[in-house]
Amino acid sequence: MPRVTSSMSVEEIKAVIFQLPAPQILDLADAIQERAETLGMMQLAETGFREWNEEGEDIYDDEA
Repeated sequence: MPRVTSSMSVEEIKAVIFQLPAPQILDLADAIQERAETLGMMQLAETGFREWNEEGEDIYDDEA
């Protein structure tokens, strides 16, 4: 997913979002919740791969 940078503050983003119709706000809230859960799971999963960063475990870096 590409990174998007914005010069808008959080308060400005909220002001724009709150102008949306209620169903769109609810859809957006669901999408944000899903993204937050995905990010949380990705952070947890990273801890399971730390041993791959140990010296001698470079077999995972080999290209086929």
